[in-house]
Amino acid sequence: MPAGQRAAMLRPMTRLSCLIVDDSPRFGEEARDVLEHQGISVVGIATSGDEALRLASGLRPDLVLVDISLGEESGFDVARRLVNTSYDKPPAVILISSYDEREFSGRIEASPTLGFIAKTELSARHIRELLGD
Repeated sequence: MPAGQRAAMLRPMTRLSCLIVDDSPRFGEEARDVLEHQGISVVGIATSGDEALRLASGLRPDLVLVDISLGEESGFDVARRLVNTSYDKPPAVILISSYDEREFSGRIEASPTLGFIAKTELSARHIRELLGD
């Protein structure tokens, strides 16, 4: 086994801190359960863009998962606001949705986010793939 692979196996994976932004409290709790079971620390759940910005400012998560459709709000706008914050290091942002990615592919590609994960496929593995871990 090459030394690089051995070192990667010995190095513990960094525990990510994550904020979930979804207008469905039920989905937020379900996602928290799944991700925490898989080693991601969910530090908060926001149900609106303003709440997401407030929590992100105080909690400083590594990652924010943002639902594309937040009731009357656009998840794309919330994601843009999160990425363009004045923090020392803004969080990585990944868009999520129960809708098909193809419906939003152009907007996803044009957004300042790392990408998209379907809610039905949300997992630590998919998140880490987008993060390049």
